[in-house]
Amino acid sequence: MTDILHETLEKYWGYASFRPLQEDIINAVLNGEDTLGLMPTGGGKSITFQVPAMIMKGLCIVVTPLIALMKDQVDNLRARGIKATTVYSGMTADEINRHFDNCIYGDYKFLYISPERLHTELFKRKLPLMNVCLLAVDESHCISQWGYDFRPSYLHIADIRKALPEDIPILALTATATPEVVDDIQEKLLFRKKNALKKSFVRENLAYIVRNTESKMNELLHILERVDGTAIIYVRNRKQTQEIAKELQQAGFSAHFFHAGLNRDDKTERQDAWKMGKCRIIVATNAFGMGIDKPDVRLVIHMDMPNSLEEYFQEAGRAGRDEKKAYAIALCASTEASTLKRRISNEYPDKKFILRIYEALGNYLRIAVGFGAFGTHDFSLPLFCRIFKFPAIQTHNALKILEAAGYIEYIEEPDNSSRLLFLVNRDELYKMEIDKFQDEIIQVILRSYTGLFADYVYIDESLIATRVHSTRDAVYDSLVMLSRTHLISYIPRKKLPQIIFTQSREETRHVVIPQSTFEDRRKRTESRVGKVIEYITETRLCRTRMLTGYFGEKTDTDCCICDICLGPSRSGLKNWELNKARDALLSRLLKSTSESMQALAGELPLEREKNIQAIRFLSDFDERITSKDGIISITG
Repeated sequence: MTDILHETLEKYWGYASFRPLQEDIINAVLNGEDTLGLMPTGGGKSITFQVPAMIMKGLCIVVTPLIALMKDQVDNLRARGIKATTVYSGMTADEINRHFDNCIYGDYKFLYISPERLHTELFKRKLPLMNVCLLAVDESHCISQWGYDFRPSYLHIADIRKALPEDIPILALTATATPEVVDDIQEKLLFRKKNALKKSFVRENLAYIVRNTESKMNELLHILERVDGTAIIYVRNRKQTQEIAKELQQAGFSAHFFHAGLNRDDKTERQDAWKMGKCRIIVATNAFGMGIDKPDVRLVIHMDMPNSLEEYFQEAGRAGRDEKKAYAIALCASTEASTLKRRISNEYPDKKFILRIYEALGNYLRIAVGFGAFGTHDFSLPLFCRIFKFPAIQTHNALKILEAAGYIEYIEEPDNSSRLLFLVNRDELYKMEIDKFQDEIIQVILRSYTGLFADYVYIDESLIATRVHSTRDAVYDSLVMLSRTHLISYIPRKKLPQIIFTQSREETRHVVIPQSTFEDRRKRTESRVGKVIEYITETRLCRTRMLTGYFGEKTDTDCCICDICLGPSRSGLKNWELNKARDALLSRLLKSTSESMQALAGELPLEREKNIQAIRFLSDFDERITSKDGIISITG
């Protein structure tokens, strides 16, 4: 079996060997075991279901909430000659139906699907007709109400498990999960037997640093001048990405900004420029990073801390994947803790306000009470807030709570790529009578894209316009006309976020925001924010030990490279030196009770003079250790 695994890996992905833990997870899947794989950011999670699926007979269903990542992975698989497709909210009914039929009859290997599509009647009808061999769940922490990004739609995965034959394994994947969430994932996904495989969260090459400053921009410039190499700067909102990128450019740095509101072409252009080293710095919201495998990032800098250590660990972990020295730096002002606490109030607005948002939303979209189930509507948050005079941040979070309560689906990042499928075969196409300009467009499309007669393909109207020496609007108008003749099916890109009512509109007095959706989640958010505040205000404990301990991995060894480890202790030694000497001294005295200063000075792990310095300090300030007449003893 090992030979087949490596042959498959090399044939389709061009790698000679697996990364740590990948092969263990793959073997568990091939043995039919339900498996939870915990792999830090950049660990290569997709390989753990893609390789076994290529060996198994049948279709691998991949559940993931990240539309951009879905499309990227499907494109990558197709580029390798592997049949893959995707279904997510916002696609047309005809498009979804065709993709499902391809999975039933077309010998497809991968179906990427958003969790919201799992409980639709169409999917439930089509699923028994699919020859499924593996169910993979990416971002599996989303199924746990104890997790930092709970999504109610993930709970439908258990229903899919029940509808599939019992011997089909499930592979759940996540980069970060506390022990509580690890257990909850396996329970919610109906694991037949607990089986969690994880890679150590320790990153020996990554230095975690918290820098306290009242001038974050000046400190950012200072760091970028001192540390060479590619960098990611994370900020909280889209406006900041542009402002900071502009300041960096004015200071002479190669920088660009990135956020979810950019169109697909701009995103691709900026990602590619950054990945290829043409742009050194990307200033981004958390929309940047998922699925982007760039190993040589030297710096990840947070201008603002996220609301959980899970998010921070994922984002910081994008630095130093090549195992070379890298830095994860958090810039914190004196008001950082109060800012984090204030976010909680914004994230959980008053319930009466949430009900007002629900009522206004129905009126804005012109949906009558008792109607509107599964209707998809373009939605402009700024316009909605302007009309009803609502504050934007609280409104956004109220919509997310209504989504968690099961009333709506709020798609913030729409599918901003156009798609096209030919509805006639090639012979029929050449017999059609169309005007010269439309014919030029069709010829360019046929030369530029493949698979157009079998499936919907992403197209770029601007590229087509360039090649026919025309404008994007002219190409768009022609494609709309061709679509009306049923020669093609053309789905223009979406420019606005979307709202889907997942059930008929209720009278506001009947709308219920459950305790589990509001009060319980708020308490968990408060707890997670509290841990972030502990992290940024800690002055004595190694930061790597703090982070790994949060995820249930205990280590007695300091990293020796974080700002705390390298900081001075009251003894005059660095913190890591004093901690190392203390641990060794206590371990030795627990065995022998007492020893001479001179003997210990030659046996402890530091240089002799530093050992003596540590012993003297500890005997003065550590109540467990005493010194008398040159003899060091342990008390109690």
